[in-house]
Amino acid sequence: MTEHPQHRLPEQPLDLPALQRRLAAFAAARDWQPFHTPKNLASALSVEASELVEIFQWLTPEQSARVMETPATAHRVEDEVADVLAYLLQFCDVLGIDALAALSAKIDRNERRFPAPGQPGSGGVDHGDGHSPE
Repeated sequence: MTEHPQHRLPEQPLDLPALQRRLAAFAAARDWQPFHTPKNLASALSVEASELVEIFQWLTPEQSARVMETPATAHRVEDEVADVLAYLLQFCDVLGIDALAALSAKIDRNERRFPAPGQPGSGGVDHGDGHSPE
């Protein structure tokens, strides 16, 4: 990850459970829990992901690779990434999903499904499902 001078990481490392607790406390203080259903959180996550996509919509690949060079655009990207992550963490919290364990398990499955070239089982490129590894 490239670190930009205007976007320094915090001194103390952050962890997902602490962030999930902060998000839950934020919602509880505003009595928002009745609205934080899996359906609503999944919808909000989709909307925020679309807002992230919107920033890149008409950029060339070269322009998109440089979005963090412009402070105003970098700020928009970071805000949308934060929104996506916030809704994803709240979604996981509501459904009792350990996001890091789910990601690790998915990477394990993808490593078996899509072995690197030169490794056993890497002969075929078509996996028959028409989907990318993600």
